[in-house]
Amino acid sequence: MKSIMKVGWRVFRQTPIRLLWKFCWNFCLPNLSNMRHFQQRQEKGEPFFPAFNMISVTEACNLACSGCWVSQGGRKSLTLEQIDGIIRESKRHGSKFFGILGGEPLLYKGLIDIFQKHHDCYFQLFTNGTLLTDDIAHQLRQAGNVTPLISLEGLEEESDRRRQAGDVYGRTLRGVRACRKAGLIFGIAASICKNNYDELVSREHIERVAREGAAYLWYYIYRPVGADAHPEQALSEEQIRGLRQFLVHERLNAPVILVDVYWDDEGQAICPGATGMSHHISPSGALEFCPVIQMATDFLNADASNMTELYAQSQFLTGMRQQIAQATRGCIIMENPHLMAKIIQGYEARETTTRGTAMEEYSKMNTIPSHDMNTKSIPEQSRPYRWLKRHYFFGFGAYG
Repeated sequence: MKSIMKVGWRVFRQTPIRLLWKFCWNFCLPNLSNMRHFQQRQEKGEPFFPAFNMISVTEACNLACSGCWVSQGGRKSLTLEQIDGIIRESKRHGSKFFGILGGEPLLYKGLIDIFQKHHDCYFQLFTNGTLLTDDIAHQLRQAGNVTPLISLEGLEEESDRRRQAGDVYGRTLRGVRACRKAGLIFGIAASICKNNYDELVSREHIERVAREGAAYLWYYIYRPVGADAHPEQALSEEQIRGLRQFLVHERLNAPVILVDVYWDDEGQAICPGATGMSHHISPSGALEFCPVIQMATDFLNADASNMTELYAQSQFLTGMRQQIAQATRGCIIMENPHLMAKIIQGYEARETTTRGTAMEEYSKMNTIPSHDMNTKSIPEQSRPYRWLKRHYFFGFGAYG
């Protein structure tokens, strides 16, 4: 509890009151209600609609990172009318929080106008940070309802290697500092692979992130997907277990909030897609199981007014949720990519990417460790985190 109180006090001191109010009024309170309504819909067998939608607004990106599922050079994008419709349809179901992804979403013209238009919502902006200038950060401050989540894939050498560009670490840090200067509530994320494990899964990195003013640090597990997958960078079982142990231990006194979406309060693996808690909308307007499985049978119309109907009637998404939940609590694309491909083919889903090689990529994938540790689960030690995961985020009995 003391750790979270210290983080809260630091964020309170560096954040304008208006932004703190927006965070509480637009994010914290509505999500309590949203998760409760989602749970009730699930229990009553009402037409399905996810608790949250992740929206990839464009394939366009200013970097070409290895291990990224987005098509390099792709130019597919949702229209402003579709994005507006997605948000409107979601609000009808009580869902007012959205993850905004790309490509690089800051390349999408009109995005900040969308944030300002839907002032009753809250948006998490997934960005590589290199385009986060003082001016952009100031515009996000004016909107008041956006938390940038800035991807930092390693220190100087590793950032350049993963991003396949120069001075990426420095450019990303300039984006981080623009957010702090603007008083934004922001986070830093990292996809943990073999090359960056030692330098990012460390107390030193946590303290570095806190010094830069981040409110939270979000850890992902590297998934070798896309045209430039690099499966040799996937974590071993020992490293995944080490990451989980690290998170559980550091949450007791970390100077930032440590976030993951892989384990519940008891340390059991969880897949947000299999629970129905979250699905993904691609730049082509496809309703996808998750961002890395780029196949779909259901596509939005010009203004996304068919979104509710698609979710309620999608045999593909229903089948994916049921069959993947039966197969694993972990990540199907890592643990059993061939079964995943078989499920997809059974519904005659079609690829949603520009590159058009996703199924070929899946067929070449081999089994690698996922975050499902079976009987070796590590429960949360921090009482506040246990409560948050049980009641606020994962507490809807998704696996019975």
